[in-house]
Amino acid sequence: MVDWIPVVFFIFKFLVLGTGMFYAIKWHYDQGKKKGKEEERRAVLRASVKVVVGFVLTLLVLTFVTYILAKTFGMDLNMNW
Repeated sequence: MVDWIPVVFFIFKFLVLGTGMFYAIKWHYDQGKKKGKEEERRAVLRASVKVVVGFVLTLLVLTFVTYILAKTFGMDLNMNW
């Protein structure tokens, strides 16, 4: 049972952050739509893509750094289910 706690917390964190990002992007998209300017809408979509790409890259870098630190400190990284 204790082994599932990090999995559940990670899934919960992913869902909360994903939902927040979705509604933030949707709000900006709706604001651009409200003003009726096509150029502004494109800028919002471009900014949204930049945020998502930055988030994914940060997540990958953080995962890699965590893995390297865990290996350096000699932690057991085997996933024995």
